[in-house]
Amino acid sequence: MKSYLLPSLKLTAVLIILCTVIYPLLIAGVAKLAPGGGDGITLSSNGKVVGYENIGQKFTQDKYFWGRPSAVDYNAAASGGSNKGPSNPEYLAGVKARIDTFLVHNPTIKKEQIPADLVTMSGSGLDPDISVQAAKIQVPRIAKVRNRSEKEIYQIIAQIKESPLLGFLGPEKVNVLKLNIALNQK
Repeated sequence: MKSYLLPSLKLTAVLIILCTVIYPLLIAGVAKLAPGGGDGITLSSNGKVVGYENIGQKFTQDKYFWGRPSAVDYNAAASGGSNKGPSNPEYLAGVKARIDTFLVHNPTIKKEQIPADLVTMSGSGLDPDISVQAAKIQVPRIAKVRNRSEKEIYQIIAQIKESPLLGFLGPEKVNVLKLNIALNQK
C-alpha cells in the first residue's frame, strides 16, 4: 500500500502544478500574442470604445441594423442559449413575436423573406454577426429612416462583409457593430 501512496501523491502534486499553474500561464502567454492581446478587440467610434468585435450588442432603433436575438440579453458574463427545442411552445411563441416585431418595423418585407438568424437565438447569446442576407433585408428600413440611398447602404455592407475562413469554411457574414459604426460615420 505504501509503495502506491507516495508515487500517487507525487503524481498528484505534479498534475496540480501542471494544470493549475503552468497550463494557465501558457494559455495566457499565447493569448497575449493574439489580436487585442487577450483582452478582446475593441471597436471605437469618435475616439470612444463602443464595444467588442466578438460580443454582440442589442440594437432596436430603426436607424440601426439589428443583430441576432440573445437569450441572455448580450450579457457576456452569462453567455448561453435558451435550451428550448423547436417544438417547445415558449420557443415558438418567442420566434413568432420576433417575426411580428420585425414585420412591423420592416413593412415591405414578407414573413417568408426573413432570414432565420434575425429571429432565432444563437447558442452563446453573444453572436456579433448576421448573414449578408439578414443585413440586406434591413436596408430599406434604414435607408428610409436615415434619408440615404439604398445603394449607399449596400456599399457599406459590401465593405464590412467578411468572407468565409480560408475562403470556404462557413458563410459570409457581417459584424453588426462594425456595420452600425460605419453607418454613423458616413
